[in-house]
Amino acid sequence: MIHGKSMIRRVYEQASACRTLSRIVVATDHEQIFSQVRDFGGEVMMTSPNHPSGTDRCWEVIEKSGDPCDVVVNIQGDVPFQDPGQIDQMVRMFENPEVLIASMAGKITHRGELENHALVKVVTTSNGVALYFSRHPIPFVRDSEPEQWLQHFTFLKHIGVYGFRRHILEQLVHLPVSNLEKAESLEQLRWLENGFPVHILLTEGDSPSVDTPDDLSKLLNKP
Repeated sequence: MIHGKSMIRRVYEQASACRTLSRIVVATDHEQIFSQVRDFGGEVMMTSPNHPSGTDRCWEVIEKSGDPCDVVVNIQGDVPFQDPGQIDQMVRMFENPEVLIASMAGKITHRGELENHALVKVVTTSNGVALYFSRHPIPFVRDSEPEQWLQHFTFLKHIGVYGFRRHILEQLVHLPVSNLEKAESLEQLRWLENGFPVHILLTEGDSPSVDTPDDLSKLLNKP
């Protein structure tokens, strides 16, 4: 519970405020989440407990529902204050036919974020296509002490919302787990390793995820 509402309800309400999304479905393998969403009137689907990633879970929803959507957006269930405007901006990236997969990133502003292995970092090309994702600070800033790195380079943190063209999502779920993915425990590296470009929207503002009990405590202490 976060200020009187369950986290999944907050995620659902934020997603429902997006102007570009035509349908919101919570995909879960947990009875408590299923019941919670059903009780507040949201659309929910029980999915397999054996999925290796949220991407696979999304594809099960598409297959079961037969929804003829053009673009599928995977919104994480642990980001209770996700900015709907950011998601709308990301979805509009698909107006460019070259965009097959889209995601978001924001500027890292303090050293604690840079050193936090739960916070994924990303580097991109000059036109916003991801080169690599890592739990380690990237790039390495030569000739500078780590505590001074933020003064010499603009580091980016990955915001874990993804958009996929439907036919691309179908291809991704059939790719075998890659070596880079195993090393970093980041499924998006599987896509890069197999040559699928990920376009990154640079955005301002923060939508913190709840990955640890400490993250939850910080949210509960916010006014």
